[in-house]
Amino acid sequence: MSTLRLDDLKQYSDTLRTRHGDVLTLRFVEPRDTDELQHYFRSLSTRSRYNRFFGAISELPKGLLHDFLQVGERERFTVVATMMVDGFETIVAEARYAFHADTSTLEFGLSVDDRWQGHGVGTALLKNLECRAAALGAEHMFGDTLRSNDTMISLARKSGFAFTNHPDDWKLVRFDKEITVAPKEIPCASWRLAALSRQAASPSASA
Repeated sequence: MSTLRLDDLKQYSDTLRTRHGDVLTLRFVEPRDTDELQHYFRSLSTRSRYNRFFGAISELPKGLLHDFLQVGERERFTVVATMMVDGFETIVAEARYAFHADTSTLEFGLSVDDRWQGHGVGTALLKNLECRAAALGAEHMFGDTLRSNDTMISLARKSGFAFTNHPDDWKLVRFDKEITVAPKEIPCASWRLAALSRQAASPSASA
């Protein structure tokens, strides 16, 4: 179980940068993001939505939108990467991840706005997810993607993931990475602190 303070989500916001130095804010999704999140998915290309959800949808169905907006429920979390565009905070990428304590794994999926693909947003997002995985105590993190999704496969390969066949669906490929970083060595400051707090609260921690 995580030790995140879900009553104060803003403390877990991170500042990322694109390959060209553009500033991104990565934060947990909030109820105020409902319309903007739906607009984000509607604005993705048909191919990007298909790659993200393995099927043809034009927007998030009501039930799925509800799930995306629940942070921490059953150790599932949604984060959005935003930047200021024409004076408005705009979502340019998102990721949803789940921590499975029984297997010490973090499962995730993500997407990047088509206009921002190729700018290093996905790479920065993946690095941050590794920090979050380590903070939660995950020993591996993994995701699934369509075998035809060359963009995600290339991103995962460049980020050091290994590939295996998906156990249940031949159309998918699974990518997995071992998490070996110690809590005190996590490069993301907020997640290093979260990891150290979790470590101190563990029953196995020394008195």
